[in-house]
Amino acid sequence: MSAAQHPIAARASIPKHGPGGPSHGPAGRMMPGEKPRDFKGTMGKLLRFMGRFKGRIALVVLFAVGSTVFNIVGPKVLSEATTALFDGVTAKVAGVGGIDLDLIFRILAATLALYLFSAACSWVQGWVMSYVSQATCYRLRQAIVAKIDRTPFGAFDKESTGDVLSRITNDVDTLGQSLNQGLTQAITSTTMVVGVLVMMLSINWLMTLIALVMVPVSVVLVMLVVKRSQRYFFAQQALLGQVNGIVEETFSGHAVVRAFGREDATVRSFAATNEQLYEAGWKAQFLSGLMQPVMAFVGNLGYVAVAVSGAFLAVAGTITVGDIQAFIQYVKNFTQPITQLAQVSNVLQQMAAAAERIFAFIDGPELPPEQPQARTADVRCDVEFDGVRFGYDPDQPVIRGFTARVAEGQTVAIVGPTGAGKTTLVKLLMRFYEPQAGAIRIGGVDIRDFARDDERSLFAMVLQDTWLFNGTIRENIRYGRLDATDDEVVAAAKRACVHHFIATLPGGYDFEVSEGATNVSAGQRQLLTIARALLADRRMLILDEATSSVDTRTEARIQQAMDNLMAGRTSFVIAHRLSTIKGADLILVVDHGDIVEQGTHSELLALGGFYAELYNSQFEDCRDET
Repeated sequence: MSAAQHPIAARASIPKHGPGGPSHGPAGRMMPGEKPRDFKGTMGKLLRFMGRFKGRIALVVLFAVGSTVFNIVGPKVLSEATTALFDGVTAKVAGVGGIDLDLIFRILAATLALYLFSAACSWVQGWVMSYVSQATCYRLRQAIVAKIDRTPFGAFDKESTGDVLSRITNDVDTLGQSLNQGLTQAITSTTMVVGVLVMMLSINWLMTLIALVMVPVSVVLVMLVVKRSQRYFFAQQALLGQVNGIVEETFSGHAVVRAFGREDATVRSFAATNEQLYEAGWKAQFLSGLMQPVMAFVGNLGYVAVAVSGAFLAVAGTITVGDIQAFIQYVKNFTQPITQLAQVSNVLQQMAAAAERIFAFIDGPELPPEQPQARTADVRCDVEFDGVRFGYDPDQPVIRGFTARVAEGQTVAIVGPTGAGKTTLVKLLMRFYEPQAGAIRIGGVDIRDFARDDERSLFAMVLQDTWLFNGTIRENIRYGRLDATDDEVVAAAKRACVHHFIATLPGGYDFEVSEGATNVSAGQRQLLTIARALLADRRMLILDEATSSVDTRTEARIQQAMDNLMAGRTSFVIAHRLSTIKGADLILVVDHGDIVEQGTHSELLALGGFYAELYNSQFEDCRDET
């Protein structure tokens, strides 16, 4: 199975939290009332992002204008039929003529042709615009997922998973819908306003001036509504992301919520954010909905003024009845696009709010560009930590001046109390984070001189936070090496002592692991990740509490497989059960980010220091030290 065919190959691995845990609670969240920071700049970025579609956008503009122009000319042509009918009836009543039906039919046929051409142009521009909007959404999702892979792990420390997902789903969908509606509507409405104005002037300039008196009133009302609704649309999008984040976190931790009886507190927390979303949402929609009745009122005033003035002009003989009918229709067509432009302004504000959140993520911090100067193909697998210093907060270092040497093929155990920096060392070794001082070298080469993917290809990992994706057992194990055969997958499972368990599942290796792997136990998940690491067969190993979730009997069986696997490989083992690392070639005892002791198990016990205290404490009776 190729990487492209693998079910996880197209997915983004989104870290749920950094070292500080997930981003819970209202702290740091955007509150209702905040306006888009840079409307013009955001729209400029969106237009540049859509640059590859400029040819299709030009087609949209062309056909949208064509559709509108044909629509505009229709009433003027139809007015000639009205005039011909009126003149024919008048002549027939006076006994001096009759109705010219042939002329009327020709005019009606021409009008029908105009409207058919208008509909055809509208269909083409709608089809092209739908492609442009959906292709833009596709590229935005691709850009977000690619950005996730380029984003430093630390950037996710303050981002909830739900909010990141909301940018990929809700914000992109909002942008796509707004783009599809807004751009086309803006083009057609603008063309309609200009075209109708020209046609009204061609009929009668005085009536046109009377109709235009209503425009300033409309513009003032639109500006007042838009100014107030703009901020609520942005708040609505931001709060929707927060709601998604809370739901995702609560759902993924539902068992914990129930176990600690926090259902009511969780509901109250959600209700507070949901209340903010409700407030922002109804205000945005209410203010947006005011456009229609306000503009309808202004339009009706225009109809009355035009009808009265047209009647006086018709009596004076300066305008025909057909022109009055066409003019009234043009007045309607003039106020309608103004109303639509007002609505488009709201759509654009909503689109800008969504686009701003998307581009804020896309333009966020990235891993520094790589200029690899070395390859790992022939490098020795000895490791040197040279004065490494690191802190998730630079002002609060977790590791201070860490220095150690690990020979090729050695099994090195890293032990120490919780929070001492053991797992952080592994993250630095894998370049999930970069040290703020000092260097880490593999084979004498600074790991920053390797490409990240190349350097990581040296390691197989089994972490205490087991991760399985929604797929079959076979696919989850094969993730360690995508070109592995079924026999190799089974062999790895047997070495990890998980084959018997898999055989008892319905479907065996084709058993479907649910999302979050909730249909297998924690210990079984850990065994499957061990099988994955065994299948990968890398030159170096990282085992972070690799047997913490298995029983002691299974642990003993796995330990033998681990010993065989680690033979001849440089291995880093992090363990709280010190009995599992007694055979390590070197034990590094870490406390507060520094090596306080190092040596073999027997040497450190004989020393009677910090390690001996840790080791012996595991066999003492638990005492209440309240």
